[in-house]
Amino acid sequence: MLETRDHAASFNAQQSRQHQHESNDRARLSPAIAAPLDAFLRDARFDPNDPAAPAGLLSALIERGYDRPPALPLPAQGDTLTRWRALAAVAGCDLGLVKLFEGHTDALAILAELDGPVPPDGSRWGVWAAETPDARVRATTARAARTGEATAQLQLSGTKAWCSGAHAVSHALVTAWLDDEPVLAAVAMNHASISIDTSKWQAVGMQATQSADVSFDITPATRVGAPHAYVQRAGFWHGGAGIAACWYGAAARIGQTLRDACARRADPHALAHLGATDVALAAAAALLRESAAWIDAHPRADAINVALRARLAVEAAASAVIEHATRALGAAPLCRDARFARALADLPVFLRQSHAERDLAALGELLAAPARGERTPASPSTAAQWML
Repeated sequence: MLETRDHAASFNAQQSRQHQHESNDRARLSPAIAAPLDAFLRDARFDPNDPAAPAGLLSALIERGYDRPPALPLPAQGDTLTRWRALAAVAGCDLGLVKLFEGHTDALAILAELDGPVPPDGSRWGVWAAETPDARVRATTARAARTGEATAQLQLSGTKAWCSGAHAVSHALVTAWLDDEPVLAAVAMNHASISIDTSKWQAVGMQATQSADVSFDITPATRVGAPHAYVQRAGFWHGGAGIAACWYGAAARIGQTLRDACARRADPHALAHLGATDVALAAAAALLRESAAWIDAHPRADAINVALRARLAVEAAASAVIEHATRALGAAPLCRDARFARALADLPVFLRQSHAERDLAALGELLAAPARGERTPASPSTAAQWML
């Protein structure tokens, strides 16, 4: 996964024995979590066609403490890379699972950063922040029955779209609008006023996440943080960069399938594709390591440049890996290797969480701003950074 040395991400087509591959995989994770998490993911068995299977695996990860420190450090607390390595490892197991796991762990990080309510033991969380023109959640302030004084409690009404894992989570953080200002609310999903509609989810890739439209009807909730706090907190972009670690983990797993095939038998064309895959993954891993180190060194700074750059670089690397692996291996593994085929269906859909050229334009705007005398985030963004 995310290597600890610049050259350690390299594939080695000569290392063909399975135990060597497994040893290399374990070395990619930090010593604190490598053995137990790696063993759990290696031994995990589930039916990808069963909608309840990812939720069951998520619960198992939570029960074993893989969702919280010390196994999963909070971002920007000095060990962000360990966090990203764990996300990458789960992504290498299954992208439907990591979509749920990343959302749950992001929610825990948000609650910690914004001094939100303490999550109940064993609870499974999602973060639903999509804002679409035809689906908006409104919040009103509930008032204490006896005193009439305003409390921190809210009531939610309306529909939230793109709610990943709606049937799998027990709680969610939901963006809503209170007096024309965006707020974040924590809500328990077992309330009778909540309805879940998955009829619009027709995806083949990422099918297991069962993203839904969730409707609230005067549903009780707890406000988390001040208005605008969700997007204005430093951790917003820390979480955004963590998504890139998920993309990387899936791409690395696809690349390993190519490496294993080349170790068994390879022609010059397949080896060329393997070499190109190595270059893409090694470059992406190096930038993720650099990004994690910068975030840890500047925990309160605006990390938008760092996050956008990491996401766009990993997206490009993952797209390259998909191209090289499928061209080298042909149709056979896409038709006969269920795990490989599922990853190749899931990853392009997950990558579209990137905003493609819009994100490229946003990064370019941030890079050009200093030349116009405009203030920019503290993250590295000048041309001097391109110099070796």
